[in-house]
Amino acid sequence: MASADDVTRNREQVRQLIAGIDDTAADALLKGAIDLHVHSGPSTMPRKLDHMEAAEEAAAAGMRALLFKDHHYSVAPVIPMMERLFGDRGLSMFSGLVLNNSTGGLNPFVVDAQLKMGAKLIWMPTAQAANHIRSAHRKTRLASNVQLRPSPALTVVDPYGNILDEVKQILDLIAEFDAILSSGHLHVWEIWKLFDEARARGVKRLLVNHPMYGLHFTYEDIRELAQLGALIEQSAGLYVDSRFNSYTPEEFKEHILAAGVEHSSIGSDLGQVDNPTPVEGMRQAIKLCLALGFSEADVRTMVADNPARLLGLVN
Repeated sequence: MASADDVTRNREQVRQLIAGIDDTAADALLKGAIDLHVHSGPSTMPRKLDHMEAAEEAAAAGMRALLFKDHHYSVAPVIPMMERLFGDRGLSMFSGLVLNNSTGGLNPFVVDAQLKMGAKLIWMPTAQAANHIRSAHRKTRLASNVQLRPSPALTVVDPYGNILDEVKQILDLIAEFDAILSSGHLHVWEIWKLFDEARARGVKRLLVNHPMYGLHFTYEDIRELAQLGALIEQSAGLYVDSRFNSYTPEEFKEHILAAGVEHSSIGSDLGQVDNPTPVEGMRQAIKLCLALGFSEADVRTMVADNPARLLGLVN
């Protein structure tokens, strides 16, 4: 993890780079953009804005869609009410279920119910994944302001490395509903096994979130999973002027190019207090991409076309 001094240097470099990019170009690319990684509230963690405020801000920016994520509950049942309030503003809204212990864990019965309530994406365990717990040891940036009771560390494999039967049932449900499968915060070794099993069971929509942060990916892993059809999402919050900044702008470019623009997307992964809002994070990420030499067409592919394809939206 980047030191405090590294973060300060990275953020200053980002400010300097994006200062040279016209806001008009970034705002034009925000129109029609899709953010698949919005952490608005309510939540056990402090949030800068709630789901409705996030939707209002995105609609005002002309974005096409948001997908709301919380580590400990599904926003999917709330979406129909939000659509009633914001459905006339041109913004589509989605959510899904993270398979942490707090939401039922690796439970196909919960997944079945959520998919039938409109969940669009199923994340494998995140904050309660065994890999996350090990990787976050003695780190505080992901800490909640509410101390949840201790729960088992979750993995999708048995002691021999075989995919658990309940996970196979979940994959079958995801395939049946043509939903999106995210690797969550599993270790890359688990993700390879999970995605191989998922593809064999007919899951067509695969998503990897922030592969270089906490998941122990190599560039080769990114390239090969992208070639197998997974969309590789980079989290804007890890690269822009954010307290979560962990990488240099040059590393941002390298991480995108490892998968290739055609297999990449950018989600904000924002909504936390003391951070940019999701829309502002996306705007900064767009400007940073332009400053790093990506074309407007490249950026449009990553923030609009690729996530739209993953969601199954008709362009």
